[in-house]
Amino acid sequence: MADDLYSTLGVARTASEDDIRKAYRKLAKEYHPDLNPGKQAEETFKRIGAANDILSDPVRRRQYDRGEIDANGEPAYSMNPRRSGRASPAGGNPRGGMDEFAFADVFTDMFGGGRNNGRGQDVRYSLDVDFLEAISGAKKRVTLPEGGVLDLTVPEGVQDGQVLRLKGKGGPGTVERGDALVEIKVRAHQNFKRVGDDVTFDVPVTIDEAVLGGKIEVATVQGRVQLTLPKGTNTGQVFRLKGKGVRNASNGVTGDGLASIRIVMPTTIDDSLSYFFSEWRQTHKYDPGRG
Repeated sequence: MADDLYSTLGVARTASEDDIRKAYRKLAKEYHPDLNPGKQAEETFKRIGAANDILSDPVRRRQYDRGEIDANGEPAYSMNPRRSGRASPAGGNPRGGMDEFAFADVFTDMFGGGRNNGRGQDVRYSLDVDFLEAISGAKKRVTLPEGGVLDLTVPEGVQDGQVLRLKGKGGPGTVERGDALVEIKVRAHQNFKRVGDDVTFDVPVTIDEAVLGGKIEVATVQGRVQLTLPKGTNTGQVFRLKGKGVRNASNGVTGDGLASIRIVMPTTIDDSLSYFFSEWRQTHKYDPGRG
């Protein structure tokens, strides 16, 4: 009987995508064949990778949770003798019959042509992408170790650690090729940081802009926009810029930009500025909260 995929990765069935990604990375490092020579570590590494292939893909994970595919990613069937030997997906087919893809698999299994008997192996690659490329999507080319290339589309809003499956771009087989599994690694950005579908970033402002307020132009992942500062804006204040985050491909909703204010003093404090504040301080002393 195939292992439970959640147990293989050591996570709960309610685990988030981030939990699954972290668990896979930890186990992959621990059992990587380069660090752990031997058949047992190699088999464990393969099981970890196979579990991650399904659980990191939202569509295939739902199919697995519903019992439509098994731990190997194959359609799961139950033979019901009360239905004249007709196969149905485990978990029940409301029509009581057989889906077209199920019939094809049962037919090939009967005549020795099952999908595992002639399919090439899946191969794994990693691809580094810039932060902004991950936000807006990009066309990329992966150079393979043997000299070939893979052209792929990085989808808009892709996340660090997400695996893209390229059908038929893996190892050769007698019946069909395996798939190429490309893990995306998003490079960190010097200012932007992704939090869910929102993007946080610092906005430096001058002392006069903070005191007097007004409109300033700021850069977001969706382009430059105008931000209105109220008078007396403080360092650490956060302004929400609607729709200036990451577009979620699954629901079509775009997150927000979260602009955190950082007051930057002038590089030179001249006599006029010093005199102004020395005079101002005489009649406007206040407690900044130092206790």
